[in-house]
Amino acid sequence: MRRLGAIVTTAVLALAGVVAGGIVAGPAHADTQICTQFGSTAIQSGKFIVQNNVWGDSTTQCINVTNTGFSVTSAVHNLPQNGAPAAYPSVYAGCHYANCSSGSGLPLAVSDSRFSTIATSVSMTYPNNNSVYDAAYDIWFDPTPRTDGQNTGAELMVWINHTGSVHAAGSQVGTVNINGVNWDVWFGNFGWNIVSYVRQSPTSSISFNVASFYRDMVNRGFAQNSWFITSVQAGFEPWVNGTGLGVNNFSYSIGTNSPPPPPPGGQQIVGQQSGRCVDVPNSSTTNGTQAQLFDCNGGTNQRWTSTSSKQLMVFGNKCLDASGRGTTNGTPVVIWDCNGQPNQQWNVNSNGTITGVQSGLCLDASGQGTANGTKIQLWSCSGGANQRWTLRS
Repeated sequence: MRRLGAIVTTAVLALAGVVAGGIVAGPAHADTQICTQFGSTAIQSGKFIVQNNVWGDSTTQCINVTNTGFSVTSAVHNLPQNGAPAAYPSVYAGCHYANCSSGSGLPLAVSDSRFSTIATSVSMTYPNNNSVYDAAYDIWFDPTPRTDGQNTGAELMVWINHTGSVHAAGSQVGTVNINGVNWDVWFGNFGWNIVSYVRQSPTSSISFNVASFYRDMVNRGFAQNSWFITSVQAGFEPWVNGTGLGVNNFSYSIGTNSPPPPPPGGQQIVGQQSGRCVDVPNSSTTNGTQAQLFDCNGGTNQRWTSTSSKQLMVFGNKCLDASGRGTTNGTPVVIWDCNGQPNQQWNVNSNGTITGVQSGLCLDASGQGTANGTKIQLWSCSGGANQRWTLRS
């Protein structure tokens, strides 16, 4: 649930406390109509919860709940587009103000290996009636395994569409490509971090692993690996009208879609200075993706196979590569289709260094960095701890 839009007021914060007193209906089997401000009902035998959640407006909004989602059947919102939205009608898995769905496994520590398996998808319907809204995921994180009250860690929003002149909370701080899609990144803090990823090309459906966005949040310093994920929500924030908005289907899973097992002989390359692994960001398979340091998590994007031709192979067909066949200090170390060229050949030495056959330079954590996201490059061998590595099964 999103409680803050572009403008934050004391009244909004006060209203947020009302949610705990919302009306909770029994599980929905036949279609269920909800017009109460904070009314909700369970679907699919309690697996998900649908909520009306009119937190930012005094007008009535009604939703029709099916066994797979919901639609907004009546809404007369008419709020300024430079302020907060009227509501967040949505469907979710997890816990929201002590109203928990069944079987979600949430709250869950981000450090738990199952976090990387959390996957979700949604299919939406948009009306053609001049409604102003965003269509977005709202995924909540807290420093504790909270099941009630306001989360105070971070709110991850994934905007897949929006109309009018509305924009995400805070200000734009960058752009990023995640899973082959370009996103504008927005950040604001209103007592907790709100990090919004606004899709540059709108869509009505999406499927993704939550970790792919959360890792970028951590890399930017907006979230922590010590936090807990508490809920995964998908819905709409309307400013004007909103009638006809609908979620056709919503899915959430945990412990499925696990990465395939690493290829035989695959090992982690662990920095002796940092204790972190050489990692392919976001499990990207795009040629030219620069390797980085990241917390070791056992993923296939951190498993490297040393071949008989001195390649360090990941994903079964990509090799660690000196970009552009570079042989100078600062040459980025990237992944590329394995081609047998000498810039993809490496000597794994007994002193802990890994040197390029072509360049003679060492695999180096840039700037002697130890943090997640530190880039991997070539540099003259100096004996520094940022150039010593351990191969670990």
